[in-house]
Amino acid sequence: MNMLESTNLFFAKAADHLGLSEQLRNMMLTPHRVVRVEIITESDSGGLYHHLGYRVQHSQARGPMKGGLRFHPSMDEDHASGLASLMTWKTAVAKIPFGGAKGGINCDPSKLSIAELHRITTTFVQLIKEVIGPTIDIPAPDVNTNSQVMGWIMDEYSKYYGFSPGVVTGKPLDLFGSLGRDEATGRGVMYALEECLKQRGQNLADVSVAIQGFGNVGSNTARLLAQQGARIVAVSDISGAIVNDKGLDMPAVLKWVAEHGVVSGFPDADAISGEALLAYKVDVLIPAAMEGAITEDNVEGIQADIVVEAANSPISPQANDNLFSRGVTVIPDILANAGGVTVSYFEWSQNIQQFQWQLERVNSELDRVMRLAYKDVSGLAARDGLDLRTAAFVLAIKRVARAMASRSNIGHYLPQAALS
Repeated sequence: MNMLESTNLFFAKAADHLGLSEQLRNMMLTPHRVVRVEIITESDSGGLYHHLGYRVQHSQARGPMKGGLRFHPSMDEDHASGLASLMTWKTAVAKIPFGGAKGGINCDPSKLSIAELHRITTTFVQLIKEVIGPTIDIPAPDVNTNSQVMGWIMDEYSKYYGFSPGVVTGKPLDLFGSLGRDEATGRGVMYALEECLKQRGQNLADVSVAIQGFGNVGSNTARLLAQQGARIVAVSDISGAIVNDKGLDMPAVLKWVAEHGVVSGFPDADAISGEALLAYKVDVLIPAAMEGAITEDNVEGIQADIVVEAANSPISPQANDNLFSRGVTVIPDILANAGGVTVSYFEWSQNIQQFQWQLERVNSELDRVMRLAYKDVSGLAARDGLDLRTAAFVLAIKRVARAMASRSNIGHYLPQAALS
């Protein structure tokens, strides 16, 4: 099952709860615009590269469209469509004034020089520049893209439309990015987990944690949780996993990865497989890598009491139902990892105002948004007897539906449950 199918199944379950008609479901799921472009660039050796670029703009009901750019060989239209849909529901849960978009290029940056990657990126901007912009669609970093790539996009777009820092977020600070953006997703994960633990009468110092994935999101999540007293017992990356039941020395692990590039070989830990990490006995499991990490094939091995989706779509619908039936709390991606898009919203707001916030304000506002979103979702889940994921989708669909009704004449076609 691909990401688009998975997202649509989660949507359908929430739509069933709200009693949405088939026509309304199609209206809310169908992307506003789908763009595919052919990118032909020259290699450093004088040959030609041929790539396809995508931008799926899912919904503009609640504001300009927003979402990352992923540079990965697997990027295609379905992949972008699933991620764009997730962004629509994520921004609605966080209650920030954006709709969803997503896109990228089917390239492998690890096989490209910096000059080649720059040419591919700027050509992509030239081809989609008419359908992005500060009040239309604002890209951001995702897998294999970073602040440097965002800086290139801003520069190329500004050649055509004048100085436009608000065209992308996740930019370098020297190009008017926001303080706190790099760690925003991990910090948001921490706030969501804290709220969940608070409802259980616990705090971070009470729990052991395993984190799958040690990129930007996973490493920042581990660092922040450890600073607040959580015991990080296992982490993994593409090289494998390391474990220490007494708790990993996170500053030492981060230093090791900075020097060696991977977690494997860290001296004060035992080596296990990445699959074994998912099944490790911990209080909290945080999948923070790619989608599809937990499926019906391995879900029975999950021993954690709480699973926090720091990655997008890491749990399949069947696995999600299995975990819920076993009493495992899943904090879904459209809630748990909304910290990144929230601080992207702050960055965009600063660019529009041409005024930079201090880090304390960024983190304080993120704290407020994430905790309120968790309380909104968990309150709806408790009231309607839903798992947190279905409750998050129900809440998001309601907010998008109300925006659609306010902007058009479709309000009388919506069931009262979607408008209340």
